[in-house]
Amino acid sequence: MNIVYIVLFFLALTFPAFGQTRSLAQLFPGLDEESRNQVFSPEGSIITTELSEKTAQIALRFTPSPETGVSVAGPILQMQPAFLVESLMVIPHGNSQAGLAQVYNALGKVRNLKGREYNSFTRKKRVPLFEDAVRLESEKKLIPVSDPPPVSSVPHTDTIYMCLKDVNFGNSYYRADITRQGHGLLCGLTNFKNLSYLLFPVIKKDKFCARLYFEPIAEGILIYGVAGADISDFVASQVDMPSAIEKRIMVIIGWVADGIREG
Repeated sequence: MNIVYIVLFFLALTFPAFGQTRSLAQLFPGLDEESRNQVFSPEGSIITTELSEKTAQIALRFTPSPETGVSVAGPILQMQPAFLVESLMVIPHGNSQAGLAQVYNALGKVRNLKGREYNSFTRKKRVPLFEDAVRLESEKKLIPVSDPPPVSSVPHTDTIYMCLKDVNFGNSYYRADITRQGHGLLCGLTNFKNLSYLLFPVIKKDKFCARLYFEPIAEGILIYGVAGADISDFVASQVDMPSAIEKRIMVIIGWVADGIREG
């Protein structure tokens, strides 16, 4: 038994960070003071960058330290998207410290997306982005099902299918793949049917991808996201897709954030 204690003692000395909660500065050491203040604001920080063939491999504005093991943007950059939407936000600790269970439960409340508003520049007011939101049984069986009750432990993997009645794109079908990644939880959101505008497809199946990473850190709950879409030049000339996707990412992050705050 003494040998076991000795081994554990030396492991603790060798890996002092094991099991410890990390800080924002450890995950994103390159943030300046202005960016850091924006990250802690209620809306967080969101940046949209339009890309071309020459800039498709540009450096991300929000780059996690390689030592953290946080890997989010890779699959999106491989798509060679027409634009990138990056987001970074920290939800400060409230009366009690939230963990991954609260994050997972917030992601499961699909029906709470219904009625969430965004600023419409054309209508000059806030309007609901998703007129309805339901969880579906599967990609093959588009049957509405109830959101599950909250859980106390997070599964290693899970998949959620949903239909969002979008004010511009009509019925939009998404698959959310949730997996444990290191210290946190990664949610990849992809359209499993075409997204259409006025009956014309603007984003083909599996050509939109958003990846959101959540981690309990010293200051609260970190939400780090990267999103992009592969669209045709014709669509790009007719619809301001970067702005459209940015608004939807903001609404989705706000939905998850509110769910986390509510516990």
